[in-house]
Amino acid sequence: MPRWSPDAALRLEAAAILLFEGQGFSATTVPQIAEAAGLTTRTFFRHFADKRDVLFLRDREFPHAVSDFMASTPSKSSAPATVRAGLAAAARGIQDWRQPIARRHKVVHSEPALHERELLQRHHLARAIEESLIQRGTDPRQSHTLAAVAVTCFDLAMERWLEGPPELLFEECVTSAWNDIRDCLDG
Repeated sequence: MPRWSPDAALRLEAAAILLFEGQGFSATTVPQIAEAAGLTTRTFFRHFADKRDVLFLRDREFPHAVSDFMASTPSKSSAPATVRAGLAAAARGIQDWRQPIARRHKVVHSEPALHERELLQRHHLARAIEESLIQRGTDPRQSHTLAAVAVTCFDLAMERWLEGPPELLFEECVTSAWNDIRDCLDG
């Protein structure tokens, strides 16, 4: 087994998802994941704290990416327009990742032990959106509210996208979910 591999984290993620799909999350061990990836257990622990962590590899960067997308919107944009633009840009950025996202989503939602971690990731996304809005001069209370709405919108859009036909665009799902939330609030 190689001592160092530049793509080790991605290999471990791919191996873990295959094992989780085949034998379940609970029945899969870290040594099995490392072996399936052609790496050592030590290498696994250089990248991840535990086997739950491997499912959230890509989520580490996502809140920062959404913040970056929001920062790139014109400074005169309203706070809701900034959030919508950030979500739309993020949706375009992950459109091509539908299959891996669907596989990960299925594993996470089949294992109650992973639900807490998923909620923590949503919290991190909301914090990143809130902080981005505050940096743009949006009132902290409105920033907090919009961040919560944005995360709910994103979650609804994700469900629609993954349950929809393969040609469905994630950005369309984000727009649809945003409009549904707005319509519900407007009565």
